[in-house]
Amino acid sequence: APGRGVYRGDALLSGVYGKRKRGVRMKQKSKKLALLGLCTAAAMVLSYVESLIPLFLPGLKIGLPNVVIVFVLYQAGWLSAAGVSLVRVGLVAVLFGNTLSLAYSFAGAVLSLLVMGLLKKVGFFSAVGVSVAGGVSHNGAQIAVAAAVMRTNQLLYYLPALIIGGTIAGVLIGIAGGILLRRLPAADLLERH
Repeated sequence: APGRGVYRGDALLSGVYGKRKRGVRMKQKSKKLALLGLCTAAAMVLSYVESLIPLFLPGLKIGLPNVVIVFVLYQAGWLSAAGVSLVRVGLVAVLFGNTLSLAYSFAGAVLSLLVMGLLKKVGFFSAVGVSVAGGVSHNGAQIAVAAAVMRTNQLLYYLPALIIGGTIAGVLIGIAGGILLRRLPAADLLERH
């Protein structure tokens, strides 16, 4: 019988430890979700700020929200970055845009997320290189959607200007994202658990 009591005690301790471990995981997931919510809010604010900046080419944007997306991509992974990006796109379209802006933004976000995720996974590119590829692919997807909606290939002549703009913006956004990654070591709360 003494062995049996020890066994029950071990089982009891194991159950308590298991509950505590689940509680810690739940707390970590809650913190991660809260931080991803803050990142989404920050990306939305940057979207609004970006809309106030006049640029000389129609449709060209700096991509300020992508600072947050690059940060989340490197801190929490592709799935979290996709979640933040797509929620931001949807909310910004509902609050400040229309159906067409949603279509353009959604296409750009999906392609840029796929490209950035793939390049990050390959591991050969820095945050700047990943950001440049994201900016250029975002612009390419948007011009493809615009050409399909307007049923004209004439918009493709605009692509070189968008590629140059996406490259410049991608470099700036990548540098800003890299600085953010270096300066926020406490962001390890976003690490994949």
